[in-house]
Amino acid sequence: MIKFLDLHKINNRFKDDFEASFSKSLEDSYYILGHNVSNFESEFASYCGTKFCIGTANGLDALTLILKGYIHLGKLKKGDKVIVPANTFIATILSVLHADLVPVLVEPDPNTYNISIQSIEENIDDEVKAIIMVHLYGQLCAVESLQDVTQKHNLLLIEDAAQAHGAVSEFNNSLAGNLSHAAAFSFYPSKNLGALGDGGAVTTNDNQLVNVIKLLRNYGSTEKYTNKIIGYNSRLDDMQAAFLNIKLKSLDSDNNKRRAIAKTYINGITNPKIKLPFYNGSQNHVFYAFVVEVEDRLHFTNFLNLHKIEWLIHYPIPPHQQEALGVFSGLSLPITENIHNKIVSLPMSPVMTKNEVQGVIEVLNSY
Repeated sequence: MIKFLDLHKINNRFKDDFEASFSKSLEDSYYILGHNVSNFESEFASYCGTKFCIGTANGLDALTLILKGYIHLGKLKKGDKVIVPANTFIATILSVLHADLVPVLVEPDPNTYNISIQSIEENIDDEVKAIIMVHLYGQLCAVESLQDVTQKHNLLLIEDAAQAHGAVSEFNNSLAGNLSHAAAFSFYPSKNLGALGDGGAVTTNDNQLVNVIKLLRNYGSTEKYTNKIIGYNSRLDDMQAAFLNIKLKSLDSDNNKRRAIAKTYINGITNPKIKLPFYNGSQNHVFYAFVVEVEDRLHFTNFLNLHKIEWLIHYPIPPHQQEALGVFSGLSLPITENIHNKIVSLPMSPVMTKNEVQGVIEVLNSY
């Protein structure tokens, strides 16, 4: 069996360091917003090239608190529209709804799967106040064009960078997390930088936003039992922060291994029945997922099962067709629907062996 993602093998590389950090944390007995969190916030901000990083409980909260923070600062108000890609993970859209804002779903570019600039332009009106760009599957959006659009229309630009830790922009050599007014990260265990549980963070250069999010994540408080605003409980766990700090040191090398596997896949898979992902060979893609398209997905996945290759679908049901988002019932998004009906994610991780990669290639070429 070729695993889709071997989390045990990925994390076992750090076992000794994890155990040492756990022992130290147990000795220190400082479990909430302790030194591990502040150290990770400092290290991750430095890594992304931003002035600030604020740890949160998860990626959804990170994105929601950005939007809530902008509302508190008067840069957004309840009922404002926010443009989001229609083919994103549902969390992106949930963050907009949780902030009492109105998501406007727009079609992606069918080649990159990222948000289409043309679709954005077609959906901008006076009520649109922000755009969330999702670096889907680890590939950066068209950052330069998006910055131009937001400057032209005086909009906030927010990154959902949950799948793009370490991706580097060809436009200005900046990293994901430093390509917008504020960015949200997830450290869900399967991410390129994954914790051993839930975790998230906001990165930004906006001092005012940072101060508000620090309040929002901690019951609206900076001093215990003194609450300035109505807040939430969304703090990055101190132990997870310690684990993340350990793994951060290997992020770039792990991303390079993912890119190398992707290049091997792209050069080796020659079956015309399988559409390979767009990749220009740069560092703007960190391949959180290696996503192909096939016409008959059920037949293809049954074939993979037969040959003991694990797979996943990111994502089988588009958000506008989810029961939870019935407000979009009847909305027609043909590009999004076509993508969701055809995509399959292949095994991809920094601990795959050459034999495993070659095994995937041979099976796909025999399909």
